[in-house]
Amino acid sequence: MINHELMAPLMFGGLIFFLLIGYPAAFSLGAVGLFFSFIGIELGFFQPTFLQALPDRVFGILSNDLLLSIPFFTFMGAILEKCGLAEDLLEGLGQLFGPVRGGLAYAVIIVGAVLGAITGTVAASVIAMGLISLPIMLRYGYNPKVATGVIAASGTITQLIPPSLVLIILADQLGKSVGDMYAGAIGPSIIQVLLFCLFIFILSIVRPQDVPALPKEARPPINFILIKRILWGIIPSLALIFLVLGTILMGLATPTEGGAMGSVGALFLAALNQRLQKDLIWQAMTSTMRINAMVIFILIGSTVFGLAFRGVDGDLWIENLLSNLPGGQVGFLIVVNLFVFFLAFFLDYFEIAFIIIPLLAPVAQKLGIDLIWFGVLLGANMQTSFMHPPFGFALFYLRGVAPSSVKSSDIYWGALPWVGLQLILVAIIIFVPETVTYFVDKPTAIIDSNGPSIDPLEGVQQNENIVDSSSEIERQLRESK
Repeated sequence: MINHELMAPLMFGGLIFFLLIGYPAAFSLGAVGLFFSFIGIELGFFQPTFLQALPDRVFGILSNDLLLSIPFFTFMGAILEKCGLAEDLLEGLGQLFGPVRGGLAYAVIIVGAVLGAITGTVAASVIAMGLISLPIMLRYGYNPKVATGVIAASGTITQLIPPSLVLIILADQLGKSVGDMYAGAIGPSIIQVLLFCLFIFILSIVRPQDVPALPKEARPPINFILIKRILWGIIPSLALIFLVLGTILMGLATPTEGGAMGSVGALFLAALNQRLQKDLIWQAMTSTMRINAMVIFILIGSTVFGLAFRGVDGDLWIENLLSNLPGGQVGFLIVVNLFVFFLAFFLDYFEIAFIIIPLLAPVAQKLGIDLIWFGVLLGANMQTSFMHPPFGFALFYLRGVAPSSVKSSDIYWGALPWVGLQLILVAIIIFVPETVTYFVDKPTAIIDSNGPSIDPLEGVQQNENIVDSSSEIERQLRESK
């Protein structure tokens, strides 16, 4: 007979096993949750009525207004990927920085930050910059490892720069304002861009042959035509950034409304660049549908798993395990960040956010850790899931658009220094928390969803005039124990 104390470790270990052998996360979560639910009921650890909370939780997912922002931002990114904005920015800035060693790399980093602030998706940034910049960088003598590394890393900045999708998910799972989460990510985003630029600057001194300047014959004169071309890419970008982020941070719009305005703005930019075609809209809608369906299924699976995990007192097991670590807050943060970094080798940020964050948030709150700072810290750590082997999606995207002359080994080895820079950012956030809290302490919009919370380990928080039956069922069953 299975001991009650072993149920939670066995359940968590079973989930990790199925994920590591390659089963889809959504179905692994649901299957493990249902399997251990039946075992728990059979062994008398909780009553069958405990599962009556499940329909309320699924309804809470489908009625959460905040999650509507995900398809809007995804659609916006898919449209901007094809609208020609990235081409204008990359070519203009590349020519402007051409006389400087590493100039093309600086241009890629800046454009990656701009695209991150208007698209919110890694795929759009990496694919656009890989198609446009990589052939040019290779043609003028850039080391393939440096060229592929800077493109992949600059694309992943998107995950930390608002309006990042991962920040929306983290805010929802932590029960915090998306506006505050966006404000907290401003400082680390700036530091990340500066770290990347500093690395290229050091490389241009230590190994100048890896990041050569453009030859004179490839540099057009810096005149009004070049400046006009750069402004043609920057001004619409800044307008769209204000339309999305400005309205959210000023409290004029919710994240969902900001995403909707961003989608309309992306369609306008595509039309302005004469790229708004039926095929473009269809591809963007298809990509949005797939990503949104993936998110919903992972959420439903994590809800099933979280309910069963709570039924076997898994939340108490996690809390006791992490609360008793030596070193208090510091020990907790070190262990959590190492654990998230390890999981990022095998899981993407959606899966980590939906599975792990609800387990960690109660412990962090008990230790007195600010959840906005904690969320931004984990968001910076989860960036690495796109960059390091064997399942870095940014590397896959780049491999798909890179010329055949670029070896896969160059892409993988080229990514490693940039993963180190991302980990340096994690250390800076830990030891200098003001990088996050400075901007949060400023007056920002407190934008909370009117929809119910979908934290799998907390009851569904309905509106005031609706009775939360799932939480009531859990409370009664826990008291009966």
